[in-house]
Amino acid sequence: MMAKLVNFFGDKKYTRTRWRLLIVILVSIVIADFLVARPHDYNFWDTIPGWGALLGFIGCGMIILVSKFIGKKVGLSKKENYYD
Repeated sequence: MMAKLVNFFGDKKYTRTRWRLLIVILVSIVIADFLVARPHDYNFWDTIPGWGALLGFIGCGMIILVSKFIGKKVGLSKKENYYD
């Protein structure tokens, strides 16, 4: 079971399927956000459907971009054969 999962996420032939799966999951989250009742909204942006999903997606993207910047430009990461 685990080998199938690793092959699905690591093999190039499943790239199109992975993208479709990602889009289906993201659309499902946004649609589910339309169905949630919001009785206590503290800010105006809390009333926007899909705001939480969009904020989470942007936040994850920023974490990835900042960590790649720190690793490559600042020099925190080392080359693959550093210890050889």
